[in-house]
Amino acid sequence: MPETPTQALTKTLTPAAKRALAEAEARRTELDRQLAQLPPETGGRGGLEPARYGDWEIKGLTSDF
Repeated sequence: MPETPTQALTKTLTPAAKRALAEAEARRTELDRQLAQLPPETGGRGGLEPARYGDWEIKGLTSDF
């Protein structure tokens, strides 16, 4: 039987899920801190640093370099 949206919201998270969410939040916080320290790009395409994962990403298309 499928869950209703209310039942899905009342589920409790496992300790592993809570740890994973906390780790993801810590990574996001660290990334935000690092991005704030970068000098502003002059004449760039805007958005996040394109080489942050070793890939160029434009409009959802990624190419390795």
